[in-house]
Amino acid sequence: MPPSPGGAAGADTFPAVCEHTHLFAGARLRVQALPDPDAFAARPRPIEVDLRFSDGVVTDTELRVPEPDGARLAVPAYTTAAGTSVDARIWTVRELRPLDDEVELRIGGRAAS
Repeated sequence: MPPSPGGAAGADTFPAVCEHTHLFAGARLRVQALPDPDAFAARPRPIEVDLRFSDGVVTDTELRVPEPDGARLAVPAYTTAAGTSVDARIWTVRELRPLDDEVELRIGGRAAS
C-alpha cells in the first residue's frame, strides 16, 4: 500500500503492521513504504499511520513528533475482531530503528494525556 497524501495537517499516511491485537509496553510495529527508512528513523516527522493489528483490524493512528520528551503514537478507540473494546490511548515510542525497508517502532508505555 503506497503512502497517501492527507491526514492531519497534510501529513502523509503510511501502512504499518503489529503482530498483536493491541499495543502494550514493549510491543513493536513496523511502518512500511517510507521513502527513506534510515533517514526517517534518525529524524522522524509527524505522519498518519494505517495500523493493521494481527486480527485484521485497522486504525487511523498518528505518530506525533517532536514531543517535549520524545515521539508519541496516538491510537483512537477501536474494537478487536473478537469484540473487545480498546480505549483511545497515547503511547510513548521508546525506539525507532530502520529494519530492512521498514521502520520499527517499539512502544514504551502509556503517555499522560
